[in-house]
Amino acid sequence: MDEFDIIRDMFAPLTVGADGAFGLRDDAAMIEGGPFVVTKDAIISGVHFLPKDPLDLVARKLMRVNLSDLAAKGARPVGYFLACVWPGNIKREQIELFANGLKEDQDQFRVNLFGGDTTAHRVKSAPATFSATFFGTPPRQGMTTRSGAQAGDDIYVTGVIGDAGLGLKALQREEKFTTVDKASLSLRYHLPEPRLSIGAAIAGFATAAIDVSDGLIADAGHLARASGLRAEIDAVSIPRSKAAGEWVARQQNRWKALAEIASFGDDYEILFTAPTAMRRSVTVAAKAAKTEVARIGSVTRGEGAALLDENGREVPVKAAGFNHFS
Repeated sequence: MDEFDIIRDMFAPLTVGADGAFGLRDDAAMIEGGPFVVTKDAIISGVHFLPKDPLDLVARKLMRVNLSDLAAKGARPVGYFLACVWPGNIKREQIELFANGLKEDQDQFRVNLFGGDTTAHRVKSAPATFSATFFGTPPRQGMTTRSGAQAGDDIYVTGVIGDAGLGLKALQREEKFTTVDKASLSLRYHLPEPRLSIGAAIAGFATAAIDVSDGLIADAGHLARASGLRAEIDAVSIPRSKAAGEWVARQQNRWKALAEIASFGDDYEILFTAPTAMRRSVTVAAKAAKTEVARIGSVTRGEGAALLDENGREVPVKAAGFNHFS
């Protein structure tokens, strides 16, 4: 294979519609407009995806974890830069599959490739590594940061929590599920849904927001610490799918199971805060965005994040979420 043939044949077509990318025939791109909200995430084989995962799904997951960051900020995606580091034994058809995955989600989310780099390890067994830098335009009300929460604010989360973590357990054969549940949970692990519509809809009245990538409790802690406050999460109020609810019911210790659900990573839902006076606004925004939203707690004086039982007592959490260095 030739590096420049790969760029010309597989990646240059992804720039159609992005005039400033120059068809990947230059050393840099030109981006007009702005200001932009910019985010960057990387995923590594064996860490963020399974080595045997189809590369079109890996490409789409890379796009979606980055789009999720933009969604939490209320931004509208525009484009991205891509870096690929392939194993030494990569085949052309595998790279084509990856590019096809990018194309599928580019069409769905209306973004374009603007540039990047592709290279390969000398070692055949080295892990595939992909990194993307996404940029988008902020909402007219301004970007929703993670540091604006106020004491007394409600805490909300979109969608359901825990499915991606259970999907990973199913794929690794650590837990058994019905064929239907395994398929739905695995899909949540492979293809998270960036909540772009609701992120834009809550801009202006949400006081703080973050996407749930490391785990609900971990990310609630990140938001609370950035705001200089404490996040208190009602364990029973955490929204769960039917499959996750049935899994919790099968466990010997309900509170331990709920703590585990709240600690799984890869959900890529939006956790946000808003004043109690905005409860109707949240309901209207959720309906307009066609996205389920649940009120799961409140912001208080103090620091960090806590998971509480139905009597307001703190539930022990073994690990609040995913950490790359632990």
